Amino acid sequence: MQNGWSRLEIGKEWVEAILAEWFGHALAQQYFPGGSGDNRLVTGGRGSGKTRVGAEWVNGLVRGFPPFTTRDRRYGRIALVGESLGDVREVMIEGPSGIRAVSRGVPPRFEATRRRLVWTNGAVAQIFSSEDPESLRGPQFDAAWLDEAAKWKNAEATFDMLQFGLRLGERPIQIITTTPRPTRLMKRLITDPTVRVSRLRTEANSGNLAAGFIAVLERRYGGTRLARQELDGELIEDREDALWSRAALEAMGGGAPEDLRRIVVAVDPPASSGRASAACGIVAAGLDGDGNGVVLADATVEAARPTDWAAAAIRLYRRVDADCIVAEVNQGGDMVTAVLRTVDAAVPVKAVRANRGKWLRAEPVAALYQQGRVRHAERFPALEDEMCEFS
Repeated sequence: MQNGWSRLEIGKEWVEAILAEWFGHALAQQYFPGGSGDNRLVTGGRGSGKTRVGAEWVNGLVRGFPPFTTRDRRYGRIALVGESLGDVREVMIEGPSGIRAVSRGVPPRFEATRRRLVWTNGAVAQIFSSEDPESLRGPQFDAAWLDEAAKWKNAEATFDMLQFGLRLGERPIQIITTTPRPTRLMKRLITDPTVRVSRLRTEANSGNLAAGFIAVLERRYGGTRLARQELDGELIEDREDALWSRAALEAMGGGAPEDLRRIVVAVDPPASSGRASAACGIVAAGLDGDGNGVVLADATVEAARPTDWAAAAIRLYRRVDADCIVAEVNQGGDMVTAVLRTVDAAVPVKAVRANRGKWLRAEPVAALYQQGRVRHAERFPALEDEMCEFS
């Protein structure tokens, strides 16, 4: 009986150990099902679990844990690169989600004077800073973890020097974990066909964050460029030749006055119908008592049939209690008005025909924005993305 209980206890310990492993509660985007790939970029918001990804990846390489590697292909010469040496130590190594915190068994020993992390099996990770790209000349590695590369001081020089040192073993690999910013290095990595890109949203990791953290930030920053970058892990950039910028749009302030002198729903129908047709632009806007414009809603849709976009426009017309629908008829002529009246014959429709190109028509509107005479009632991310890409 005693021997039986011993075997049972051993089995229980193994079960508990297996259940405690990271793969049991990691997000799918964190664990890289199907293998890690030779070069991986993980973009994510604050608190989305990026650091944990990097630390588990390094731990898996050293210990031979799948899916990062196997026991037959362990990695033993690793580069840890951060914005500063302090960041590498305090976040990547000693942080609550750092390498030492997630290590199984005896954690690796940090030798500060030699700037390295040493495991009991002989694996070594050296630490480097983006402040000193030249320090990467000479050392060689079979793997590298690059953290918060979007805010490195000498990003491209540091990254390039590291690539020359990734020359050990049969298959040198690297992972970059960062909150994205529109830097030259980020653009290089995201468009590189040899780099596999994953994105983590902070909300998906809410179970590991303080209660109410997400809600507070969403109330304060929801829909802004900052939230999309710092919470959703999106790479957002402005075109230098665009008529609008995200910073200017977000600085306008929100809210709509209770009394508007006039409200219209504007419709820009697609040139064709069917599954491959373009989106139908549908926007509601009004004039306040001072004659300033207020964008009230964006109901743009991709509709397979004309009656679909017409129904969406009329729904918005009713929702905002508009005075009329203004429809551009360049692409469809009388058909545009006819389709709208097929859905609801009582809705007043004003047909307009554009005589100038989109850029020439947009310039005076952009000038009104610059003068502070147009604002958005709320954040419209998709619409504002299009505005900031219009060049």
